[in-house]
Amino acid sequence: MEFTAGGQLEVRITPSDVGKRVSVRRRAEPGGGSETFTDTVGVLTSWDNAVLLITRRTGETVRILESSLVAGKVVPARRPTAAPHGASRPSWMAPARRRGPAASYEELARVSARAWQPVESEPLGDWLLRASSGFTRRANSVLPLGDPGLPLDAALTRVREWYAKRELPAYVQTATGAEDTQEALCAELERHGWEREVSAELRIGALAPVGDLDADVERVRLGRSVDEAWLRRYQRSAVPGPHVVQVLSSGPSVWFATVPGASEVPAAIGRCVVDGRWAGFMAVEVDPAYRRQGLATTVMTALARRALDEGASAAWLQVESDNDGARALYEGMGFAVHHHYHHFRHPLR
Repeated sequence: MEFTAGGQLEVRITPSDVGKRVSVRRRAEPGGGSETFTDTVGVLTSWDNAVLLITRRTGETVRILESSLVAGKVVPARRPTAAPHGASRPSWMAPARRRGPAASYEELARVSARAWQPVESEPLGDWLLRASSGFTRRANSVLPLGDPGLPLDAALTRVREWYAKRELPAYVQTATGAEDTQEALCAELERHGWEREVSAELRIGALAPVGDLDADVERVRLGRSVDEAWLRRYQRSAVPGPHVVQVLSSGPSVWFATVPGASEVPAAIGRCVVDGRWAGFMAVEVDPAYRRQGLATTVMTALARRALDEGASAAWLQVESDNDGARALYEGMGFAVHHHYHHFRHPLR
């Protein structure tokens, strides 16, 4: 991390750089022997009253006293992936199916939203208010892709009123850590008293390597509709009412996977939504009695092969940041973090 100009540490950022990705070095808190420094990289979301707020890729907000700065600079935006030499089409359309996909945040936000379509929705400018009787935060939160058409205070008031009418908590889904994500909105929500309740990773990878894994896919039953046995294994809803089935069945091309077990409850399940070049994996769950037998891999391989048959070439999935076992599994399959997403809840008072 280079901060020097002519061999001297230099602070090369100002309050006019709010909204840009920056890298800063500051003096650590006093108390040790020799002077030490801490580096922070993220989006500069505010610089007021001699205090900087920097939102990291993970969504964590770091508060830094201006007086503690010893160096700082703006981090250049990452260049988009170039198309192959002589090609006019986007790089993701190149024939190499095994290369990891390139994608913008907005593309992935819209693709993942179509995989969890709400029972009801209403636009608020470029924001989308979604509700599904409380089943999954993804289908019961605001998706803020752009300008709400109102000042932020008024927009958040409208959001709270809309969810209150449905006797639901008000959530806003945001993202951090990629180009054009919403670090500034995260900081504003915190300033307005909203609390970050859950954070997760959206990971992407090439689809073909998942389909090529050595797995006993003959054990997997694939179907277009969710049945009672599948729902008995699904752990995300205590009472799977019609709204649960409606949300789970939503999407351009939905597949459900089931691995039968010794009882009426399946040993493993999974869900995949195929949407153009993308295949989204979700609801991959294994009975504790059947774990460490590779069933999660088996389910994903079977779903990946079906998605490849439908023309998909890229894959995405979502995993909570503290689920170390799942994160290790997906890393082994070639999935890398594209961005982090968060659900901010307005506190009930």
